[in-house]
Amino acid sequence: MNRIYNFSAGPSMLPLEVLEKAASELVCYGESGMSVMEMSHRSPDYDAIIKDAEAKLRELMNIPDNYKVLFLQGGASTQFAAVPMNLIKRTGKADYIVSGQFSGKAFKEAQKLGYDVKCVATSKEDNFTYVPKVTKDMIRPDAAYLHICFNNTIYGTKYPYIPETDVPIVADMSSCIISEPVDVTKFGVIYAGAQKNMAPAGLTLVIVREDLLDYAEEKMPTMLEWKTMAENDSMYNTPPCYPIYMAKLVYEWILSIGGLDAMKVRNEKKANLLYDYLDSQSYYIAPVQKESRSMMNVTFVTGDAELDKKFVSEAAKLGLKNLKGHKSVGGIRASIYNAMPYEGVETLVNFMKKFAAENPKA
Repeated sequence: MNRIYNFSAGPSMLPLEVLEKAASELVCYGESGMSVMEMSHRSPDYDAIIKDAEAKLRELMNIPDNYKVLFLQGGASTQFAAVPMNLIKRTGKADYIVSGQFSGKAFKEAQKLGYDVKCVATSKEDNFTYVPKVTKDMIRPDAAYLHICFNNTIYGTKYPYIPETDVPIVADMSSCIISEPVDVTKFGVIYAGAQKNMAPAGLTLVIVREDLLDYAEEKMPTMLEWKTMAENDSMYNTPPCYPIYMAKLVYEWILSIGGLDAMKVRNEKKANLLYDYLDSQSYYIAPVQKESRSMMNVTFVTGDAELDKKFVSEAAKLGLKNLKGHKSVGGIRASIYNAMPYEGVETLVNFMKKFAAENPKA
């Protein structure tokens, strides 16, 4: 059976080269005589894997030495609680920009824990079709941090700017991490679920500036405490061993094609192809304001729910799968992460043209 074009928002497709490399090492990794899946995380073989994964990620993202890289579990959603529990003690309050469902969940989680958190801006009333513009004076100067979700998977928006602020920025980058260069020093914390651009589900990445490791709540769960994980090199307990190995292969693949500068060029080319077509016609509607468009998640609708449903069904028959929009918003969503080849987007656009011609709207 031939491989499909998988437009899933996550878990998403992985680079074919990475899958083939993993397949070649699945039964026996190197000279270990066993699969990575079978290794003790305390073994010399696995110690080399996790250290190499961190080194490759540091090279890829140009992560400074004063930032810790943590390979964790629990998904980005666990970090919704971990972030305030690790940081809010700095000043006792924190600010949030709510630009989509996941930043909203992060905000609600901090509220649930009883903290003094404030939503300084939101685009909810406009169905999250843009990223709110926030200026420095809108952020409390004594906030422990400002939380943002850099790319909104469900609504197809991305921050076109980094907020100007004197407080540390905490960014959920789950659906855009390692898709283009980012200045890590602009952020106090970056966290991400790995299952969109980096690895199979099961791995969560946290990049945290060292000076922010000393503010954890005294009674917080040990498994959520970044300092404990940093002091134990992500080995306080058994880490998600195989996803970390897969992430290492992904980092190596991106470095082999020219790093994040080259990755950005590839991703822009794919996104431009799809957005240029959307802007050239009237059959499909792209709801996101142009300045806030995501390069990773492209959302659109026909304006007819039944036609949207038919579009998704017919596309799947041709090997263009997982194009259904999130259940909370409906419509159509093409997630075109790093591993999606240009040919996949080209095939999608050709199908869109054919579908529009064969299914006139009333």
